[in-house]
Amino acid sequence: MISLTRDQVRGVDRLAIEKYRIPGIVLMENAARGASEVALKMAGEHARIMILCGGGNNGGDGLAMARHLHNKGCDVRIGLFGDYRKYQGEALVNWSICNEMKIPIHDFVIAALKFDLIVDAVFGTGLTSAPRAPFDELFSELVWRVERNSSPVLAIDVPSGLDCDTGLPLVPCIRATQTVTFVAPKIGFNNPESKQFTGEVRVADIGCPREAIDEAIRMHP
Repeated sequence: MISLTRDQVRGVDRLAIEKYRIPGIVLMENAARGASEVALKMAGEHARIMILCGGGNNGGDGLAMARHLHNKGCDVRIGLFGDYRKYQGEALVNWSICNEMKIPIHDFVIAALKFDLIVDAVFGTGLTSAPRAPFDELFSELVWRVERNSSPVLAIDVPSGLDCDTGLPLVPCIRATQTVTFVAPKIGFNNPESKQFTGEVRVADIGCPREAIDEAIRMHP
């Protein structure tokens, strides 16, 4: 199976939306459905699940997952990392839906409580350096709380804190039990050192055309 770099992943998304006219909200919905299927296999229906959501599209994936898992009968909590007022586009759509559904939303510190599964949707493939203050200390605290919790962890696309191109941590990194990654594995996952953070890697198809993947690879060799 092919592996994609950060630039190739961005190229696939851009081509899928701009050239093949697939709305971004459709791609996010497909990603959330695929990730939710993995979450249910890990925790089962009616599980107690904490979804840690950052302020970007990775957080948007987590918010969309919250809807699907809630509808499956799970006791879902959203742990917010960042400022919800910065949500835009597809992430903002899912934030609004979760609010209307009255899915409980808390500060991320609730992750110190016991859950059947913790979902890591804080940082995605776009993280290229350590978060700036004060988020660096907050994220370190989040990682500490998740590790102390000892619940199984499902990372969305890439464990938060891991550089998807090198497979090495940029900051204290979430250690996932499993990682569900979209379209294809990330090239950094080929680094054996990444396995301590990714756990078992599963790939979810989000509906990007094969032609978009091939073209993105040619554009960003």
